[in-house]
Amino acid sequence: MVNTAANAVTNVKLNKFEKFKAVKDGLDVKDELEYFAKIGWEAVDDTDLKQRLKWLGIFFRPVTPGKFMLRMRMPHGVLSSYKLRVLAEIVQRYGDEGSGDITTRQNIQLRGIRLEDVPAIFQQLQDAGMTSVQSGMDNVRNITGSPVSGIDADELIDTQGLVIKVQDMITGNGEGNYAFTNLPRKFNIAIEGGRDNSIHAEINDIAFVPAYREGTLGFNVVVGGFFSAKRCEAAIPLHAWVPPNDDVIELCRAILLVYRDHGLRANRQKSRLMWLIDEWGLDKFRAEVEQVFGQPLLSAAPKDEMDWDKRDHIGIHAQKQSGLNYVGLHVPVGRLQAEEMFDLARLAEVYGSGELRLTVEQNIIVPNIPDSRLETFLQEPLLKKFSIAPAPLTRSLVSCTGSRFCDFALVETKQQALGLAQLLDTELTLNQPVRVHWTGCPNSCGQPQVADIGFMGTKTRKNGKTVEAVDIYMGGKVGKDAHLGERVRQAVPCDELKDVLKALLIEHFNAEPQNGLVANGSTPG
Repeated sequence: MVNTAANAVTNVKLNKFEKFKAVKDGLDVKDELEYFAKIGWEAVDDTDLKQRLKWLGIFFRPVTPGKFMLRMRMPHGVLSSYKLRVLAEIVQRYGDEGSGDITTRQNIQLRGIRLEDVPAIFQQLQDAGMTSVQSGMDNVRNITGSPVSGIDADELIDTQGLVIKVQDMITGNGEGNYAFTNLPRKFNIAIEGGRDNSIHAEINDIAFVPAYREGTLGFNVVVGGFFSAKRCEAAIPLHAWVPPNDDVIELCRAILLVYRDHGLRANRQKSRLMWLIDEWGLDKFRAEVEQVFGQPLLSAAPKDEMDWDKRDHIGIHAQKQSGLNYVGLHVPVGRLQAEEMFDLARLAEVYGSGELRLTVEQNIIVPNIPDSRLETFLQEPLLKKFSIAPAPLTRSLVSCTGSRFCDFALVETKQQALGLAQLLDTELTLNQPVRVHWTGCPNSCGQPQVADIGFMGTKTRKNGKTVEAVDIYMGGKVGKDAHLGERVRQAVPCDELKDVLKALLIEHFNAEPQNGLVANGSTPG
């Protein structure tokens, strides 16, 4: 089937991605999965294998040939114990060296999947009310919201229903929707209902943030935030406000249609929404959105209500429901093994209501635990690994997949990041939170630009050899007055990183060496 956007893309020099999309829409491979499973991955057309399967959330990984990654859609990061158990069963039964990774978009990616098992896996997902459709390539990615929506005593708007409606509009209720399968590039949407910017509004193509307009609570809208290898930009105000109803869904639809039909497609490095806004100017872009929206947009509220410092939700917190608590568990660099997923599902059922929440910091929340069960819950063996009170650097650590599973990554991230954080937690006393983010390449899945200290993988030469290295970013801020950090050092070899990070923590974050250790780990004198 030819995408409805195809007719809009005329008389334009197309890049190679646009050319293969014009030949066959990525979503079309959903009708060929049984055939692909039968012939085996080696016999599948190269473009179908390495590109179009991403429209179904299936990612070929050259570093693990024959073992695919499956990216779910998990709107708002909310899932049931039943659904988590289904994902655990898939990893356990079908995953060759499989695992699950919590992503920075409140999602789960399954690893080690074989293509011949995908039809059976998709049937299990469908039976459980889950989907991976349109989760990769030029589609809208997982839609994020506050991980404590509906249970936070200080919440302004419960956004769960809106997030689900937006996803259903985009994905055709999980069946796939050709109206939105041919965007010029990937697209991120977030809807915040709290005061602490848990969604990182500034890095989304569209973000809705709570704001009072003439005494009525709704959302101010910002647009255009993105990271890429070529450019990183924070979202800018659309100078628009919408009430917390279906206008949110219709405004998302209007912006997506404008982007689909007019977004730049010649240079893939200049195809994100902000490039279109730059070319047109904000006034023209807003006017075009209004035309598709079908009515004038209301002017923005004078200020938004995101005026808190960012919370990480780790630890024990009273809910707005009397006598209930949510407990945030720290999942080191977001990695889950099948047995841990089963155990988390059990904990949610035994102690809570059978629900779990994922966070953009790659952690997990078990909500609805009664006061009477809290003490017993805290004695569960899994909490020794998934702590409610991790050491400071480990607590705030975020990492992308890295070179073990991703062919884009230039360095190994997760284990290197975790090992370094754990080591420095034993050598330094931190007097303030420090968020450290790792990303393996300039695609910035690990979001180093929003961190206090961010590392981006690269390569450098040392002693005549090519070695793993990182560029260092500093100054990113989340929560109120959020802004992106800047690169301060380039190509620091990874084997020198411990001393470099230690010195940065002491100089800029008031860290103090333990046991008389100086910055390089030795004792004075």
